[in-house]
Amino acid sequence: MDKFYIIANAQKDKNFRVTEEIETYLMQRGKSVKTETSEIIRGEDIPKDTECVLVLGGDGTLIRAAHEVLPTKIPMLGVNLGTLGYLAEVETAHLACALDKLIQDEYTIEERMMLKGTTPPHSKSALESLALNDVVITRSGPLRIVNYKIYVNGKYLHSYKADGIIVATPTGSTGYNLSAGGPIVKPSASSIVITPICPHTLNTRSIVLDGTDHVMVEIGPGRDCDNEKADVFFDGDSAFSLNLNEKVHICKAETSVKIIKLSDLNFLEVLRRKLGE
Repeated sequence: MDKFYIIANAQKDKNFRVTEEIETYLMQRGKSVKTETSEIIRGEDIPKDTECVLVLGGDGTLIRAAHEVLPTKIPMLGVNLGTLGYLAEVETAHLACALDKLIQDEYTIEERMMLKGTTPPHSKSALESLALNDVVITRSGPLRIVNYKIYVNGKYLHSYKADGIIVATPTGSTGYNLSAGGPIVKPSASSIVITPICPHTLNTRSIVLDGTDHVMVEIGPGRDCDNEKADVFFDGDSAFSLNLNEKVHICKAETSVKIIKLSDLNFLEVLRRKLGE
C-alpha cells in the first residue's frame, strides 16, 4: 500500500499526537497521506486512489466512519484509542509493526455484513438506512413497556414486552447486544441476532437467525391499547418513528464493509484477551 487516508477522533487523539506520528512514519517511507480531523466525515472527500483508510479512535469512531467510507469500497483499519475495541484491531504500542505490514501488503480483508432497515412504502414516512452494528427499536416518550411483535420470513415468531429490541449483526454482537445479555457471534458469520432490552418476563432469550432471514418488527398494542410509539436507530443514529401497528423490515444488506485484518490471532483468541482471561 502506498496511499493512505486518516480519520482521527479529536476527543480520543488529544492534540492529534498519534495522527502526527502515523503521518510522519508513512511520509518518511515515501507514502502519500491525507488526514481528516474534523467531526464531519464525508466520503466524497476521500481521494479515489486511496488504498487504506486508517480510523483513529474506538469502535464507535470506526462504525461512524464506515457509513461514509462504504460507497468508496476502500478497506479500513481501526487504531484503538478507546477502552475495549473489538473492531479497532491495532493498539498504539504496535503501530509501527502494523504500518509496516500495510506497506508490505501483509494483510487480509474481512467482509463484514450490514443490515438494511426499511419502513413500508405506504407508511407515513417511507425510509431506508443501513447499520454495521445494529438496528435498535426502543420506546418513545414515557417510561413504560412496549409490545414488540416479531415476524421472520413473513411468519409470526414471538412478542416481546420490553423496553426495546436489538437486531444485531455479528459485528454488532459485541456491542449493545452484549450489554443487553445477547450472545457473541463470530464476525465472519452470516447471522442476525434478536435481543430484547429489559424484557418483562423471566424466560426470554435472544434468538440467532440465518443471515438470509428477513425480520419484521411491529409495534403492538399496549396494556390499555394506547397509540404506542417507538424510535428506530441505525448504529445509534438516523432515527425515525413508528406508531401503533407500524413495522420496520430488517434484512441483510447487499453491500458490506471491508475491514483490514493484520493479526494472525483468530476471533476466539482476541475474544479471550478482551475478556481478560
